[in-house]
Amino acid sequence: MAPVTSLASTVDQRIADALSAALPEAGPADPLLRRSDRADFQANGMLALAKKLKGNPRELATKVVDALAGGGLFKEVEVSGPGFLNITVTDRAIIETLAARLADDRLGVPYATDPGTTVIDYAQPNVAKEMHVGHLRSAVIGAAMVEILEFTGENVVRRHHIGDWGTQFGMLIQYLTEHPHELDHNRGGEVSGEEAMSNLDRVYKTSRALFDSDEEFKARARDRVVALQAGDPGTRAHWQRFVDESNIYFHSVFDLLDMEIRDEDVVGESGYNDMLEETCRILEETGVAVRSDGALCVFFDDVKGPDGNPTPLIVKKSNGGYGYAATDLSAIRDRVGNLKADTLLYVVDARQSLHFRMVFETARRAGWLNDRVNAVQLAFGTVLGKDGKPFKTREGETVRLVDLLDEAVERASAVVREKAKDLTEDEIAERGTQVGIGAVKYADLSTSAARDYKFDLDQMVSLNGDTSVYIQYAYARTRSIFGKAGDRTPVPHPELELAPAERALGLHLDQFGEVLTEAATAYEPHKLTAYLYQLSSLFTTFYSECPVIKPAPPQEVAENRLFLCDLTARTLHRGMALLGIRTPERL
Repeated sequence: MAPVTSLASTVDQRIADALSAALPEAGPADPLLRRSDRADFQANGMLALAKKLKGNPRELATKVVDALAGGGLFKEVEVSGPGFLNITVTDRAIIETLAARLADDRLGVPYATDPGTTVIDYAQPNVAKEMHVGHLRSAVIGAAMVEILEFTGENVVRRHHIGDWGTQFGMLIQYLTEHPHELDHNRGGEVSGEEAMSNLDRVYKTSRALFDSDEEFKARARDRVVALQAGDPGTRAHWQRFVDESNIYFHSVFDLLDMEIRDEDVVGESGYNDMLEETCRILEETGVAVRSDGALCVFFDDVKGPDGNPTPLIVKKSNGGYGYAATDLSAIRDRVGNLKADTLLYVVDARQSLHFRMVFETARRAGWLNDRVNAVQLAFGTVLGKDGKPFKTREGETVRLVDLLDEAVERASAVVREKAKDLTEDEIAERGTQVGIGAVKYADLSTSAARDYKFDLDQMVSLNGDTSVYIQYAYARTRSIFGKAGDRTPVPHPELELAPAERALGLHLDQFGEVLTEAATAYEPHKLTAYLYQLSSLFTTFYSECPVIKPAPPQEVAENRLFLCDLTARTLHRGMALLGIRTPERL
C-alpha cells in the first residue's frame, strides 16, 4: 500500500496552499504548524509573513481562512490572538486516516525518500574480559537504531568492533602455551557462557600475576606479542582459542539481552591489521600526518593539552606499534571503500568524543570522509547508581552485566507473579524475563543518549510512571479486550462523533510515522519511547472513559472503539519491537 499522509501533513499543505492563494506575491511560506492544547493544531506562520510584508497578521490570517478549501478536513478554523490559526479537524478525517493506517502492514509509515547505507558500530566487548555495566548502553542504543533505521528503508550494516588485539594477548597466549589445557572444557556437550567466562577470568588473573612477578615470563610474553603480530601460526592458534571462548560468553550475554549478534558482523581490531601500514603510508605521503619525535602524528589547531601545546592524534608510535587511531582510520577506509557506506554511526561513550573528533577530521583531510560520506558519534553518557555516582558494587567494583540483568529479571518476575491471575510458573518465568530485560532497555532508551542516567531497578519495574512495564501492561490490556469482545469486531465508523478521549488517542496514533522519522534522522530513540509512553497514557484514559465491552455501547460505537484498540495494540507492538522490547499478550 501507499504510505498514509498524516493529518498534520495534510493540514500543513492546505494552509500553505491557502497562504499562496491569499498572498501570491509572498511566494512559498511555512505555516509553522504544531499540535496545540487549544485545538488540534495551531499555525503561527502568519506572524512571520506579516512582519516580512509589513502587514497586519490578523488580517492576513483572516484572508487565509477565507482561502481555505474544506473538503471534509476542517471542523473549525479560527483566528486567535495576534494572528494564530487554531485548527480543529473533523472526526471523519481522523477515523478515515487511521483506517488507512490499520489496513497497511507498516501502519502507513513511509519509507525514507533517499535511503542509503549506514554502518553502525555498536556493542563492542573485549576478548577475554567480562562485560560490565559500561557495555550496556552501546549495545541497547545501537540495536534500537539498527531496527529503527532498517524500518525506514535504510540499508544497515552492523559492525561489532570487539577488542581482540593488543599487547595483553602476549601475556595470555604465553601462559596458554605453557599451560595448554587451561581453556579445556571439563565435559562434553554445550559450554555455558558462565563456564567460558570462568575459564577466561582464571587464565587472565593467573597470567597477570605471573607477568607482574616473573621477569622471565614477562620477557617471553613480550616476545609472544611480536610473534602474534608477525602471524606465527602456533601463536595465532592460541589467540583464536581466546576469541572462540570469548564468543561463547558474548553470545550468552547477548542472548540474555534478547539481542541478535551475528558472527559475520563481528569484525574486531584484528580485522584491520593488514590495512594498518598502508593507512599510515597514505597519511604520511599526503601530508595529513607528520613525524614528531619518531611517532606519526596528526595535529589540530583547536586541540591542546593542559600545558597549552598541541595534542596530536598518534597513528603510529615511535617504537613502531600502532595506536587505536590507525585501526579506527583503517576501519573507516574499509567501511567507505568496501561496504560503500554513506553514513558511519559510532555508538560510543561520550568520554571518547575527543578521540573520534580527531579521527573523523583526519579521515576528512585524507578524503575518506567528504560531502557524500558522513561520520557521526552517537555519544552516550554514564550509567549511575541511585546515589548519582558511577554504578559500582558495594565493594567498589564495576557491576557485572550478567548480575545486573539477572537481578532485573528476578525483580520483574516478582511483579508479574504478584499481578498474575492465571499464568503458569513457566509463563511467569517467561514474562518475567521479557519484562525485566525490557525494563533495563527502556530505562536506557528513554533518556537522551547524551545524558547520564540512574540505574534504579525499583523504578524500572514499576507499574506506574514512564516505564516499559506500564507500556507492556497497556498492550496486554488491549489484547484482553479482544478476548472479551465476543462476535464484535474492529470496524471503523467515520460517521460517528468521537468522545474527547477517542479524539486524543486517534490524533496521537496518527503521529507514529512522523515520530519514527525524527528518531531515525536525529539518532534519538528516546523520541520513540516518549511517544509510546504517551500513547499508553492516552489509551489508559480512553479505556476508563470510553467503555468497549461493559457497559455495552451501541454496536457501531463498540466496533469503532475496538478499531481504536486494534490500531493502538499494533502501534505499541511495532514501536516496542523497534526498541528491542517484547510485548507479552498476557500479563
